[in-house]
Amino acid sequence: MTKKIVLQLLSVAFVFAFSLDATAQRKKKESKDDKKAPVVTPATKPEPKKTGPQPYAKVVTKDMTTDKGLFNVHSKDDTYLFEIPDSLFEREMLMVTRIAKTASEIGFGGGKTNTQVLRWQRKGEQVLLRVVSHDVVADTILPIHEAVVNSNFEPVLFAFPIKAFNKDTTAVVIDATPLLKEDVKPLGFPEGYRTRYRVSRLDNARSYIERVSSYPQNIELRHVKTYIASAPPSNQSVGSISLEMSNSMILLPKVPMKRRYFDERVGWFARGQYDYGLKDQRSKTVTYLDRWRLEVKDEDIEKFKRGELVVPKKQIVYYIDRATPKEWVPYIKQGIEDWQVAFEAAGFKEAIIAKDPPTKEEDPDWSPEDVRYSVVRYLASPIPNANGPHVSDPRSGEILESDINWYHNVMTLLHNWFFIQTAAINEDARGNSFKTEVMGRLIRFVSSHEVGHTLGLPHNMGSSVAYPVDSLRSASFTAKYGTAPSIMDYARFNYIAQPEDKGVALMPNIGIYDKYAIEWGYRPILDKDAKGEKETLDAWILKHAGDPMYRFGHQQASGVVDPSSQTEDLGDDAMKASMYGIKNLKRILPKLEEWTSEKGETYAELSTMYGELLGQFNRYMGHVTANIGGVYEYYKTTDQEGAVYTHVNKAKQQEALKFLIDNLFKTPTWMLDKNIFGKIEFSGSVERVRGLQARNLNNILDAGRMARMIENETLNGTAKAYTLVSMMNDLRAGIWTELYNGAAIDTYRRNLQRAYLDRMNYLLNEAKDQREINNGYAKQSGITVNQSDVKAVVRGELKRIQRDAKAAAAAGNTLTRYHLQDVADRIGMILDPK
Repeated sequence: MTKKIVLQLLSVAFVFAFSLDATAQRKKKESKDDKKAPVVTPATKPEPKKTGPQPYAKVVTKDMTTDKGLFNVHSKDDTYLFEIPDSLFEREMLMVTRIAKTASEIGFGGGKTNTQVLRWQRKGEQVLLRVVSHDVVADTILPIHEAVVNSNFEPVLFAFPIKAFNKDTTAVVIDATPLLKEDVKPLGFPEGYRTRYRVSRLDNARSYIERVSSYPQNIELRHVKTYIASAPPSNQSVGSISLEMSNSMILLPKVPMKRRYFDERVGWFARGQYDYGLKDQRSKTVTYLDRWRLEVKDEDIEKFKRGELVVPKKQIVYYIDRATPKEWVPYIKQGIEDWQVAFEAAGFKEAIIAKDPPTKEEDPDWSPEDVRYSVVRYLASPIPNANGPHVSDPRSGEILESDINWYHNVMTLLHNWFFIQTAAINEDARGNSFKTEVMGRLIRFVSSHEVGHTLGLPHNMGSSVAYPVDSLRSASFTAKYGTAPSIMDYARFNYIAQPEDKGVALMPNIGIYDKYAIEWGYRPILDKDAKGEKETLDAWILKHAGDPMYRFGHQQASGVVDPSSQTEDLGDDAMKASMYGIKNLKRILPKLEEWTSEKGETYAELSTMYGELLGQFNRYMGHVTANIGGVYEYYKTTDQEGAVYTHVNKAKQQEALKFLIDNLFKTPTWMLDKNIFGKIEFSGSVERVRGLQARNLNNILDAGRMARMIENETLNGTAKAYTLVSMMNDLRAGIWTELYNGAAIDTYRRNLQRAYLDRMNYLLNEAKDQREINNGYAKQSGITVNQSDVKAVVRGELKRIQRDAKAAAAAGNTLTRYHLQDVADRIGMILDPK
């Protein structure tokens, strides 16, 4: 201890001595330089921490441009700062990601690729952007809510250091540039595309931020991304894909709208959640509608209760894009406001209106990207289409905004359909271009259809089957009811009406089903919560149960199982409707050159419309084929009598196959017009007929269809079911007729018979097992091919044809003999591939 104290004293003495010596030296120097001015060292201001928040003026500099809105966005060159008010922390926002401008061969611009709910959260000197899920929920007052929260921890999408605070510290400033410059996958190219085109990484040198725009309720982000890809769909020599991504960050309402729960008996776009807060002893999906917030004003509630029509608190307003050609604006507006009659059924008047946008002089800040405005966007694009997407609050289903994409070339689609489906009876549909009022009426029809989607209605493909086929030849019936009870069906134009049916209507209007669906989805049920509405909603459905006018039939995107819910069909009998349709095609074909020719022009339009005619014929064949092995789907709940699924009756299935044999497999020589061929092609007619027959033959000989026929026989017996063996016998008799009548086999029939053998080879040697799929849109019958009757039946049919072909080979001309010898040999290789 003593030694330590001595060392410390020596140390102090040394420092003290050094200090005295330094002081003496300084005094000596000052005495020599006393004539010089004293040196004053200025007090230095401490530097702010370089790693923490900086003064506002140093971060948001005067040379920056500020766009005021939901956040103030400050920008200069390639730097974008977000000034986020404290009031927006913990508020939920919906991020909608779209491909705004696409590379060639990657769909078309405007399609949604991702939707996520985000939350800005402040943590110390950082701001976190978190991803919020509403897929799994439980009421906050329930004990299980804590378990749900713990099982759904919100991932952090991005973290930003706080750069500065505003003057009154009510907002923080972050640098949002990295969010757009880096490869943040939820905001960029979807993973599925990356895999398909073998994208390896983002090329930063060829990527940049296009702009960031701030509006009162949303932020719009645009950035161009270039990805290195080894298999790009176009411009492959570049080895990359460039596209413009759009991200819309939309503030969600503080108070979510009251939900309305979904019922599959009424078609509606809907969303679902797993709700663990229900009393069920299992997790259960709760599904609710996507719909606009239409509410009765407080001062109008008594009027509404008395049954008077009232204007809603907030109307649905659509603006027409300034870029829309002036001649089409009135028709698009009419298509929008046609829905007013449906909302009247729901108790509202003027619920939906169309407006012109303000001019640039009237409102220079007005933009179709502002989420407060829904706009029919007119796009100069060769895509022959229109679509009606919408953005909705995942918590409630409230539709917040919708932009209908109207592609200029949709008029080409309308022209071609209207021509081929109605020109036989309608002079206005003849020619390469229509009068303005004719095209305008078609545009109005499409406008109404697309607006229906934005109101929440999906396609109702089961609507048109409500009308007897011959009713569509009646002027009085079609004037009152149109061509289908719903404009949301693809019941395009009246191809059934014949030339003698004067004054018949040619297209659908807002129909009985549309009014019913809008009333069911939008009529306010006052003084009841969402769960309390169910009894009333169920009663509205049961009131019309069994009436085909009020039926909803789901669109079948892959594989038509239900023949009564098909796209592009009309009436309740596909065979009868298609027979009328073919009669009209036979009337159009001889006039096709006259109605498409213009002086000094090529035969390009003739070629196009001939292809459209064959396409329409092919649709008729598809409508008929769906009846073979078909199963009707009529949605019901447990309190309703009868089955949901029933097989098409035996006689109708037999009639369908006979129709195909008579109109397709017996060569449709009426469509083989040598005059047309001589003007549009140097070859192709034989191959075209082969392809048409082969596609439909393969559709008949579909493993799933065969599985349904086997099941029908198993469940209902041979007396009621059209069995697979019976169908194959009938098909063989129709395709191999010449084996039994000794006739020569011409080119078209030889091709058809080879197509039959190719399909049988597929079923016997290549067909894969299928799993059962029934998710609304996609339907597929499950079958384990190797353990089913399919291969046994196919093998038996092939052996019989081989025997009959050998017996018939001695007769007929040389080419027929060679063909039948080849048939026998081919079957031998199919039966024994080794």
